[in-house]
This record gives sequence, structure tokens and C-alpha cells, in this order.
Amino acid sequence: MKHLQTLSLIKAVTQAGSIRKAAEDMNITSSALNRRIQNFEEEFGAPIFERLPRGVRLNPAGELLIQHIRTQLADLERVRSQVLDLSGLRRGHVSIACSQALQPYFMPAQIADYRGEHPGVSFSVHVRDRDAAEQDLRSYQSDLALVFESRHLTDFDVLMSIEQPVCAVMARDHPLARKDQIRLRDCLEFPHVVPPATIGIRYLLDLAVGRMTQKMAFTIEADSFEFMRHYVENENAVGFQFPIGLNIGNDDRLVFRPLPRRDIMFGSLSLLQMKGRTLPVASARFANQLAVALTGLVPG
Repeated sequence: MKHLQTLSLIKAVTQAGSIRKAAEDMNITSSALNRRIQNFEEEFGAPIFERLPRGVRLNPAGELLIQHIRTQLADLERVRSQVLDLSGLRRGHVSIACSQALQPYFMPAQIADYRGEHPGVSFSVHVRDRDAAEQDLRSYQSDLALVFESRHLTDFDVLMSIEQPVCAVMARDHPLARKDQIRLRDCLEFPHVVPPATIGIRYLLDLAVGRMTQKMAFTIEADSFEFMRHYVENENAVGFQFPIGLNIGNDDRLVFRPLPRRDIMFGSLSLLQMKGRTLPVASARFANQLAVALTGLVPG
């Protein structure tokens, strides 16, 4: 396993961008870590890092190597989880990157249900916009990603995909709350709170407004849906969110109105994994559970 330990050290240096910082994180001396790297480069037959005044970065040979390292370490973890599963221990670890909208209600409920069946499985949940979630998959930082409006679907295996309408979110005493159906143009007549351009729902808003003579002049741009939901309680403002991120039917402070598809495209929510990767047992089972849960959100 000494070879695998060296690969883990190289991965740590890559993530830290510094031998000194990686050594601190790994609780070893920087000189010892540097010797391990140099010995590996000599055995490998080529340098893998460029030494910079303030750290290191992978050279082209290192970029090729790090992909091999990530694959090998991920495969080892998969085999370990299979061995544990064979022994009946049902342990493992699931790492998932997901859009902010999944955080308040959907993801906590899904993880709790899974751990109810498999209490030995631990989770890492990373809140990511769509670009960062895709990068997590490529770097093997996450096993799965559940995101809206993925940019590069051809790079990944799509395990499940559903559509979600964009909902206008407002306080119960907002003038629009009295209407059963509202249009996007109605929302834009009031102060509106929007997420930044990196968030999928903003992408859909920009596309929709680009086709209108009426333009978007947002009052507030915020990268927190939680902030937006609370803010509309304090001003006659309108926010925007997908239904999966709302506590519809159980929130007596807010009103949610789906906007028609003719005004704004529905958002595409995709469950992704790295193309060609075989997931660890725990992650594969959780992916199956998510796919079933998402299927249940599709109108019959």
C-alpha cells in the first residue's frame, strides 16, 4: 500500500497547490513530502510538478498522472465497499454535489431515508453551482451530482433527468398572491430578487427576459435561495425558485406560483456521474434511490 500512499500524497499536493500546505494537512514535514515526490518523479521517469515561487502546479505529465491517480483511488474505494457489502457490514461513503435548491428539503429527506436502511454509510454533501458540480465529478471530489441546467451533459452519464417549472415566490400579502396564475411580466413590475448568472434558474430568467421588450432590473442579486425566501417577506418583492426547493403546502408565510412554460422554459434537473465510472456500492444504491424519488416528482 506504500505506492497508493504516495499517490494520495501527490493528490494532496495537487489540491493544496503547495508542498508545504499539503505537508501540514497530512501531518508530515515538508522536506519528507518533497523527498517522496522527488523519489516518485525519478521512478516515474519524468517530473510531474512545476516548482513556482509560491507553490507548485502540475505540468502536462502531471495532469495525465492525476487522472490515473483519481481513477485508481476511486476504484480501490469501490472494491473496498464491495468487500464490506459482501461481509454484510453495509458501510461506505457517498459524496454528492448538488444545487442549492436541493439543500433545504429534498436532500436531507433522501439521506435520512437511506441511512435509515444503511446507518453505516456516511455522506459528504457539497453545495455547488452547475459548473463547480461538473468539476467535482471530473476531479472525483464527488461521486454524484444533482444539478439544474448542466452545461456539458455529453461528458457525463445522465442517470435521471426531470423538468421543474420556475416558481415566483412572494409574501402572502403581496398583490400578486391574490392571483391564481401570474406571468413573468407581472413579476418584473415589482422589485425582484435573483441569483447570480452561475445559477441555473438565472440562466433561464436571462433567456426569457431576452425575448421580452420588458427588461429585468433586479433589486437584489444574492447567491442564497434562503436569503431570497426571507427577503420577500420584508418587501413587496418577488423571488424565483424551483418547486423542489420549496416547502409547498407547509409554509404559511409565502405563496408560490409556477410560471407558464410559454414565459420561461422549465428547468432540467439531472442526476449525473462521471462517464464510464463504476460507482462504489453505497453511491450506486443512493443514485438508484434518488432516481426513484425524482421519478415520483414527475406528474402522472
